[in-house]
Order: sequence, then C-alpha cells, then structure tokens
Amino acid sequence: MDDYNTYGYEIRNPGVTERLWFSKNKNTAGMATEDGKIILNPYSKLKEEQMQSVVKNEAGRLLLREKNIVPEFELTPDQKQSFVGTPYGLDEMALKHSILGRIISDDSSAGDVTQEQKEWGDWLNKELEIR
Repeated sequence: MDDYNTYGYEIRNPGVTERLWFSKNKNTAGMATEDGKIILNPYSKLKEEQMQSVVKNEAGRLLLREKNIVPEFELTPDQKQSFVGTPYGLDEMALKHSILGRIISDDSSAGDVTQEQKEWGDWLNKELEIR
C-alpha cells in the first residue's frame, strides 16, 4: 500500500464490518470512507496497477466530498440506467461523484462520457495533483 499515490489521503485497513461487507461484495475494489480515508477490498483479485486506479477514483471522490463540490453537468440516460437498483441510483450527487471518479481512473463503467464530464474530470485531475 505504501507505493500508491494517494493524493494526500490515507489508506487504512478495513474494520471488521467493512471486511465482512467486502467479503460479500468482491466486485467492489475499494471505497471512500466516512472518516475521509480510503479502504481497499482485501478479497479483490485486481492487479497492483488496477488498484492504483481504484485509489485515484476514491481520492477524487474524497476531494469532491471534502470541498462540497456540486458537479454541474448532466448525467446521460445510459449512465442513470446503469446504476438503477444501486445506492447511486437513488443519489444523483453521489452518482456524479462516482462518474467523475471513474473518469479520472479510466474506468469504462463511467459509460459514454460527455465533453462537459471530461472537462470536469480534467479539473478534478488537476485538483488532485496540486493537493
């Protein structure tokens, strides 16, 4: 874990309940926690390079949350549809933060990204680099 660029955010070990949750949600590689840290799924089969992308995604989400950023872009219908039935499907702000995190970490699950979303992603990348 020490080799990851964390953009100033601490990676901590998941607690007991978080480990239990991760054991049941092996497709979730990591998360930005309520205490402003990043935790990684100890059951994940991702390679180191992929885990660095997860760290960048979660750092971006933490920065957006920390600065109370309200992204001013529209989600595409396909992006909204992709997250129906998930917690993101019920919280547009969280979904926008998640989409931006996915954009900056080159995660294809962001879907077809609009030019405006790309510009927000560029902004977020710059903010992380100067943090």
